[in-house]
Amino acid sequence: MDKITLTSPAKINIGLNVIGKRDDGFHNLETIFYPLLLSDKIIFQKADKTIFKSNSDEIENLDSNLILDAVALLNEKAKKNINVQIFLEKNIPIGAGLGGGSSNAAVTLKALNQLFNLKFNYNVLSEIALELGSDVPYFLNPVPCFASSRGEYLTSINLSLSYPILIVNPGINISTKWAFDRLGIKQYERKLSKLIKMESITLEDIKISASNDFEEIVFKEYPEIKSIKEELYTFGAEISLMTGTGSSVFGIFSNLQKARRAQDEFENNYFTFLNFPLDRGSIT
Repeated sequence: MDKITLTSPAKINIGLNVIGKRDDGFHNLETIFYPLLLSDKIIFQKADKTIFKSNSDEIENLDSNLILDAVALLNEKAKKNINVQIFLEKNIPIGAGLGGGSSNAAVTLKALNQLFNLKFNYNVLSEIALELGSDVPYFLNPVPCFASSRGEYLTSINLSLSYPILIVNPGINISTKWAFDRLGIKQYERKLSKLIKMESITLEDIKISASNDFEEIVFKEYPEIKSIKEELYTFGAEISLMTGTGSSVFGIFSNLQKARRAQDEFENNYFTFLNFPLDRGSIT
């Protein structure tokens, strides 16, 4: 096999609570990662030298590229000279709290492990992924998960939302480091961990337990993002939260009609994506 094409999904954080700062400079946190249908596509092909291209000029001009970082790290770990031509079809907004860069990095690790027969097992790939970023390990197997520690301790949960989820991104690129630096070192409340003990998680459970500790910080600096959250509720969202450290906000709706009406209002000014699974349901 000389070529492989993989999809690279986005995610949302259904709640994000920071428990405290660690001695190593990172933070302990709790969150629920939930995968979206929104995805990038990446084509990998063996080549004489490593070449990266994308349909996005913004990606090609970035100073740091997690895909190329993943290639370099695999070269180091495998002690091989891996040369590959990579084309990224970018659909996930950048710096949006949707995990696009981390997803791309994880998919690169999986693809090259297979393409070059490196024979790294899942545990080894997870260790390599964590060196690239705290939420990169999640995208090695992106199913609904409760995440703790830096985000790398993952527990699969029984959460399958049959509701429309509208993603709204205002195009504001928020630095994760900037957001964490403004948290301080206060101890935050554990709210999400009790959900992993449930046989199944309902939308009502999420309403009670899910919050994002970064909203106060981000909303103060970027009131436009706060307005998006408030407008999603105005349009009938059952729950609305910022994902990650922003800037994307999602709303979960009881039916498709309400979600589409909201999307119609937002899409003239913002990037929107309506995530709606095939098993369509509504809140009764």
